[in-house]
Amino acid sequence: MSDKPIMAKATAVWLCDNTTLTFKQIADFCGFHELEVQGIADGDVAAGVKGFDPIANNQLTQEEIDKAEADPLHKLKLKFYAAAAGEEKRRGPRYTPLSKRQDRPASIYWLVKFHPELTDGQISKLVGTTKPTIQAIRDRTHWNINNIEPIDPVALGLCKQSELDAAVQKANAKKAKDGEAMSDDERRKLVSTEQSLGMPAEPKMPSARAGLEAFSLSDPRDDEEEEEDTRDVSDAESFFNLPDDDEDSKD
Repeated sequence: MSDKPIMAKATAVWLCDNTTLTFKQIADFCGFHELEVQGIADGDVAAGVKGFDPIANNQLTQEEIDKAEADPLHKLKLKFYAAAAGEEKRRGPRYTPLSKRQDRPASIYWLVKFHPELTDGQISKLVGTTKPTIQAIRDRTHWNINNIEPIDPVALGLCKQSELDAAVQKANAKKAKDGEAMSDDERRKLVSTEQSLGMPAEPKMPSARAGLEAFSLSDPRDDEEEEEDTRDVSDAESFFNLPDDDEDSKD
């Protein structure tokens, strides 16, 4: 369970408006800087934010607030909420901010390329994607595959290095247990974040030109007709260059 209240900024607004707590007490409880709380009290920060009552929402008791108002050195303690115990361990897909969702295909491509030992489930948890998307990138059937460049998900901020390392170790341990330990060649293919960012981009054909590498302006039938014309000309030349039998007979 987190030691900070939910909707911390709205809670700070309510405490500034409805209590005589010091800015430091509110800042320590809500996880802000003291100057930020002062800005909230002055109306310079969180303008338009509606206050969130921590008492009505089971985060503080009135007795705790009274005690803090009487003693400026007293630190507010978040009320224990049994129903929220273990909330941070909830299992489910990772939430990816909207601003970073366009980077997920690049990170999936990087994981598939440099960490083939990872399962689709592990990749899905690392970057918050779906298994059909991962499979489409593995099979190179993704609609934008020609424009995707592999980028380390750690560099993109989609996961932590510790999370990636833990997933790789778990995958390698499973392969070793199943008798499929990673070979030396596979280990040498693994690169770090710094190395992957410094690697040159792979040459790719633009999607608008895909399929044109075998295109030709010439028609094979034109070549056949040209050969036939050549044969006709050679036959005509041989006919007109025949020796004259009459002249030989006169001689």
